[in-house]
Amino acid sequence: MKIFAQRVKELRLEKGMSQKQMAEILKIKQQSYARYELDTSEPCYDMLVEIAKYFEVTTDFLLGLSDY
Repeated sequence: MKIFAQRVKELRLEKGMSQKQMAEILKIKQQSYARYELDTSEPCYDMLVEIAKYFEVTTDFLLGLSDY
């Protein structure tokens, strides 16, 4: 799911946020969030939806199934 890792990092950086800030928003550990960006872990469905809602994008975009 390399595209997810790239997109979630890009979206976070566009907002000028740190990984720690994102983890706090998502109510997870910073290490867990970092693994998403490193492509060593994948979020569960519920977390994927929360990330999409926060960034106001679709889950399809996060997963690389659409370009918008």
